[in-house]
Amino acid sequence: MSFKSLSDFVTALESAGELTRIREFVSPHLEITEITDRVSKNNGKALLFENTGTAFPVLINAFGSERRMCMALGVDNLDAAGEELGAILKEFLGPKESFFEKLKILPALKEIASWLPVSVKKRAVCQEVVMETPDLTKLPVLTCWPADGGPFITLPVVHTVDPVTGIRNQGMYRMQVFGPALTGMHWHRHKGSAHHFSKYKELGKKMPVSVTLGGDPAYTYCATAPLPENLDEYMLAGFLRKKRVELVKCLTNDLEVPSDVDFVIEGYVDPEEEFILEGPFGDHTGFYSLADSYPRFHVTCITRRKEAIYPATIVGIPPMEDGWMGKATERLFLFPMKLVTVPEMRDINMPVAGVFHNIVLTKIEKLFPGHGMKVMTSLWGAGQMMFNKIMVVVSEDVDLNDYRAVAREVTKRTDPLQDIHFIKGPVDILDHSSSHFSYGSKMGIDATVKWPEESEEASTDFGKRILNYTLPLHPSPASRGGDGGGVNFLDPLPNIDTQLLMEKFPEVEAVNETFLADGISLAVVSVKKNRANHIREISNQFFRQGLVRDLKFILFLDHGIDLQSPSDIAWIAANNMDPVRDCFHPVTENGNQFPFLVLDGTRKTKEYDGFKRDWPNIIGMDEATIRRIDENWEKFGLGSLVPSPSIKYRSLILSKGAVSE
Repeated sequence: MSFKSLSDFVTALESAGELTRIREFVSPHLEITEITDRVSKNNGKALLFENTGTAFPVLINAFGSERRMCMALGVDNLDAAGEELGAILKEFLGPKESFFEKLKILPALKEIASWLPVSVKKRAVCQEVVMETPDLTKLPVLTCWPADGGPFITLPVVHTVDPVTGIRNQGMYRMQVFGPALTGMHWHRHKGSAHHFSKYKELGKKMPVSVTLGGDPAYTYCATAPLPENLDEYMLAGFLRKKRVELVKCLTNDLEVPSDVDFVIEGYVDPEEEFILEGPFGDHTGFYSLADSYPRFHVTCITRRKEAIYPATIVGIPPMEDGWMGKATERLFLFPMKLVTVPEMRDINMPVAGVFHNIVLTKIEKLFPGHGMKVMTSLWGAGQMMFNKIMVVVSEDVDLNDYRAVAREVTKRTDPLQDIHFIKGPVDILDHSSSHFSYGSKMGIDATVKWPEESEEASTDFGKRILNYTLPLHPSPASRGGDGGGVNFLDPLPNIDTQLLMEKFPEVEAVNETFLADGISLAVVSVKKNRANHIREISNQFFRQGLVRDLKFILFLDHGIDLQSPSDIAWIAANNMDPVRDCFHPVTENGNQFPFLVLDGTRKTKEYDGFKRDWPNIIGMDEATIRRIDENWEKFGLGSLVPSPSIKYRSLILSKGAVSE
């Protein structure tokens, strides 16, 4: 199904009971964010802010549920769309031995041809109104969070063309507005438009850029999709809409854009011009991305529909609207990924708490020893999967949507000495935990059922590692009743003496050992770090003194974190870890490794950790805005008061700025 305009999509949302209109004035400066954050985190509706102090309403949270995501893409369910896409690829990539088999693909070819974008020579609806003098300040551009560098366009579809091949690219890169006709262009070094920029720089030419806002919501989603660089995003949009995209030439450059979008912002980037300091920005990781230098985008023309709607989103601590866009990608691209890259994969799951790239779960049909590791390396080499930090591979009988079941499988099937693999490589540039910008490490956990070859290797090596130590005797509530010596890898009975541990180590604020009762060999400890090498030091003592026994995994977090919230634990731990640096085995007094893994998910500092980069602050709204929205809540027509999500994280926000101090 296709939508003729963003207004058409708004009508569909309202008819389906998925939209709330807010007629009271709400400022684009922080206030729209605060309302949307409350609604989004509580599974609320899409919001249309009709009184923004400008001529244009703001549509936000339009993708913020599975149902709305399906409506936006014109599909009944995301899995079915992925299966259809996979079936089409299979039709073309499968062997064709006879002439008649080749003839069978002709109908599919005809259908695909009907999705290809087409150029039209006419004045389009997106050009009904031309601003006499382009002025971005007349749009309701959001300042999302208190420490943001300024207002940001958050749902732009950025159009560029490779100057050598002529291949188009559509990407989504935030744009900080610096003036009426100037923004930053935050394209990452790994992205398609950044590659185009490099080529224009080599040629010594200015780079034409056009940005669209609105139109069919499929356009917005497709700009985020992880497509190969030589595949046109508007072909994917045509597939989803079951209707080709009509493209019209811009007025001040030669780029083409969809004829039915709400706004077109035309301009250029000059590769010879000095970059501009862009940011900070409250990002989808839940932390601020800090200020850095990016190209300047000069606006030469702004056109729009007569009745244009300004689309926006906010990102921050999950769950938020962008999580559903990530889920759409997960389901749409599962079947093509199985066909092309990992045919043994049966399912994939990217938990929302993992903010797209930090955590990936996958299950496979295991066919040989080492198959889990083969899948990890295959996926880490597949497009944007290269940004993944923690990958878990389980056998095909595990339900990936049951995160506790996955965790049980990890602690049941994993020998921390043998089945956890570390490599270094590219990481997302928003990863603040890596010691180097955009380069860090990854951890793969092979929690598949082990074949005899793998089990024998693990058992032999495990026996060698524990031969030279025994755990000291120490009574505990969960004691196995034996002599307490040694470790039984095949039948571990983990326990942790929380009371004595906290007595001996006053820097420990809290311990969550409830996972043990659920068959998950994991404890989470919050600690107030106060010295160098603190986490390694106390983790060694935990095990040496028998305060922690036979526990496969122990995770350390900073004090103030809600240890009863698995999603918060996963979100902050994955963000704060560089696996090679922060995951280690505690050691005995004579230097042997305990067969358990410690994960340091604490904030890293120069003083205690030798960390040289600035550590970003966690995102949260300021008290004045929270109070203002509380006082006016009844006017918004959103029902009973919903407290600000930022209140929960106030103790973790260590300064008023974007840098944690």
